[in-house]
Amino acid sequence: MAVFKPKFITFDCYGTLINFDMAGAAKNIFADRVSPEEMPAFTTDFARYRFDEVLGAWKPYADVVCHAMIRTCKKWGVEYKDSDGAGIMEACATWGPHPDVPAGLAKVAEEFPLVLLTNSMDDLITHHVPRLGAPIHAVFTAEQAQSYKPRQQGFEYMLDQLGCGPEDILHVSSSLRYDLMTCYDMGIKNKVWVNRGHDPACAAYEYTEIKSVGDLPGVVGL
Repeated sequence: MAVFKPKFITFDCYGTLINFDMAGAAKNIFADRVSPEEMPAFTTDFARYRFDEVLGAWKPYADVVCHAMIRTCKKWGVEYKDSDGAGIMEACATWGPHPDVPAGLAKVAEEFPLVLLTNSMDDLITHHVPRLGAPIHAVFTAEQAQSYKPRQQGFEYMLDQLGCGPEDILHVSSSLRYDLMTCYDMGIKNKVWVNRGHDPACAAYEYTEIKSVGDLPGVVGL
């Protein structure tokens, strides 16, 4: 079969390209209030509440993080301080790419325009794009779309801005829940799952699985 050659390769950014270590940031901040034994469950709840927070009307990402942390602390009976959410956002701005990302992106960027669709703020993403090690054709944020993934609105916004349809893109993400399930529902047939251990596999969503972005060139015949 012929290799699919998309008009654009679109990417989730945080988790897929940037090592988005929310669990590590929360672990550092709450080390004085949550035991090492309980910390994995605590940070898992934090991740689940962040997902729940992005399902409603758009709000700034700092509010997503703070509200999710407040809910996590309430569940665990742990004190929440205003400085906790701010500390996590400060840490977020410092994170860089997974080691496999720069070379893999640079290779596919030789032939395809690369696009980011990210649950980010316009000012926050400026810290991360220069660290990716490859030219990025366009960046679309949740702030611009006024909607967070996994809602479809962000994908619709991206396609409108690119002037293309679902059939024209290859979307790459490490998250089934935030990205690839929505892509499936929208008829985006060409999908790549970077298996970074964020979600369990579910082949029913019809993606190509790779272990790293370094494997992506092979998917598009490079």
